[in-house]
Amino acid sequence: MKHPWIAMFGMLLGAFVGMFSETSLNIAIPQLEQAFHLPTSTIQWLVTGYMLVIGIVMPLSSIIGKWFTTRQVVIFAIVAFMIGSIISALAGDFAILLTGRMIQGIGTGLILPTMFATAMQLFPPQKLGAVNGVMALVIMFAPAIGPTLTGIILGIASWRWIFWTFVIFLAIALIFSICFVKNVGQQTKPPVDLLSICESIIGFSGIVAGASLASELGWLSWQVLTCLVVGIVVFILYCVRQLKLANPILNLKVMRNSSFSLGVAVVMLDFGIILSAMYLMPQFIQNAMGIAVALTGIIMLPGGIINALVSAIAGRMYDQVGAKLPATIGFIVAFVGALMLAVAGPSSSILYIIIAHVILMIGAPLAMSPAQTSALNSLQGSEAGDGSTIMNTLQQVVGALATALATSFMSMGQAASHASSAARFANGAHYGFCFTIVLIVVALILSFKLKGRKAQTRSTDIDLDQFK
Repeated sequence: MKHPWIAMFGMLLGAFVGMFSETSLNIAIPQLEQAFHLPTSTIQWLVTGYMLVIGIVMPLSSIIGKWFTTRQVVIFAIVAFMIGSIISALAGDFAILLTGRMIQGIGTGLILPTMFATAMQLFPPQKLGAVNGVMALVIMFAPAIGPTLTGIILGIASWRWIFWTFVIFLAIALIFSICFVKNVGQQTKPPVDLLSICESIIGFSGIVAGASLASELGWLSWQVLTCLVVGIVVFILYCVRQLKLANPILNLKVMRNSSFSLGVAVVMLDFGIILSAMYLMPQFIQNAMGIAVALTGIIMLPGGIINALVSAIAGRMYDQVGAKLPATIGFIVAFVGALMLAVAGPSSSILYIIIAHVILMIGAPLAMSPAQTSALNSLQGSEAGDGSTIMNTLQQVVGALATALATSFMSMGQAASHASSAARFANGAHYGFCFTIVLIVVALILSFKLKGRKAQTRSTDIDLDQFK
């Protein structure tokens, strides 16, 4: 294509709104608690329920892309998100609001893997590092900037305008998609295995629901254990079935590629780092430091801007030096930022919190795009679409688990303290940030196994020789 970025713009904007929506409500939780007179653990379902639907829909996006054209999938996804946003904006009770959020999840679950799969077809391999950098900018910047924009909106209007803002952006995305999205790939319309679809829905939803309920009921409650056990068992059965089918719903055979599996593991940990920190920070700033919601958003703005800049640069770094160096440096930098947040207290200065957040937002995106590009570049042809779907699906599962675990550790920290309310919340946040630090350490260890540019070039040359 002569202008591939124009064709991608509608998907990029739709994906931005989808990821923005994933963290935008974190800062609005106190207001929603007052509006619906419900506890935090219940309101949190607006975040985890959204991710639950994404986790159900994403594994099906690969087979959907083989039955419907790119334009059909993209336009349907954006329209579904718009409908869900309108329902949420007009909601008179929590049940309707949650319903709207779950409809939004359908749109995000389709748009994200479709965007990656389309980009792999529209751009040549030598440009994929920069292209993935732009897509990582969307995925990383949106959840980072979410609390900032939400804080500004809540400072001048009600929580309903969060959803009306989604509608405005999505209307622009819909216009661009109708006018410029091109169809890529072929609609082979393979047979659909209904048992696999049922296993996919039960498996992924069981794991996400179990993790989500844990923040309210505890990890050892029978409801949580039932969801997790059923989800894990059915998920294993699903994986075994996909490996045996001639036309699987999701081609899990790509996980046998060690470079892809390693890249996926690093990206998943990085995503967990970002979402756990983005969940903890707004609550710490408001409840421990006693800062108003509008100012909370402004405090998080510099980190969001830095996130965007580093995400764009990191993609180009992969084209020059490979994945190992930027990922390793990124996790070391992220460790410093998370450690600063873990020792922050109610009396910490606003400047200190901003600096800690900025450091974290330099490190996490510096590792994300190179690891993601390394993973997808290790796949050939149509496998890239399956790889994209797997990666995006696991991100939602990891996101739900990271948020639930961060909530659990925060509750443990609060229960362990008998000081003032602000001090208890600060102690809870410390426990939560310690969990984030553990994720960073594990990711750092794995990053040493990623390939540098020379190793990546040799691997590509071997693949080309085998092809010849």
